[in-house]
Amino acid sequence: MDFQYIKALHLIFVVSWFAGLFYIVRLFIYHTEAENKPQVEKEVLQQQFIIMEKRLWAIITWPAAILTTVFGYYMVYLLDLWESGWMMVKLGLTTGLWGYHIMNHILFKRLQRNEVSWTSTQLRLWNELAAMFLVTIIFVVVLKNSLDWIYGTMGFFALGITLMIAIRIYKRFRER
Repeated sequence: MDFQYIKALHLIFVVSWFAGLFYIVRLFIYHTEAENKPQVEKEVLQQQFIIMEKRLWAIITWPAAILTTVFGYYMVYLLDLWESGWMMVKLGLTTGLWGYHIMNHILFKRLQRNEVSWTSTQLRLWNELAAMFLVTIIFVVVLKNSLDWIYGTMGFFALGITLMIAIRIYKRFRER
């Protein structure tokens, strides 16, 4: 198969994987917030979220994660990038992204049993980690051996920390 097709498939599945990661945590937030609803409403909502989470996770997110990895490693093999510094950074970040994915799977399994263990605020902060992985990986891939990706990533993390602090301040303000 031509390299450009492999690259296109890799990118399609990257987009699908991140879409699934972003949306699954949003569903976790709504599922968790349903815990505070009146009993009848809570049961209806949580059963609907269980169905939505299961379909998203099994039909989109897991297959996209696996196919992203397969096509990504195939490209590394075709281009023989095993000793490239930027690729080692990207593979390290991708390993971290897989850790994030697995943690979401653990949360998914708990919520499938209606075991709510995280607050909606914790989940909102957790959801930002996927964006940080996305931005960092894109900077590394596009800028490759340039140090600019480090500054871009540091700036994004600074923005993320600022947003987390703003969320905490807003939450305290809202609760008063």
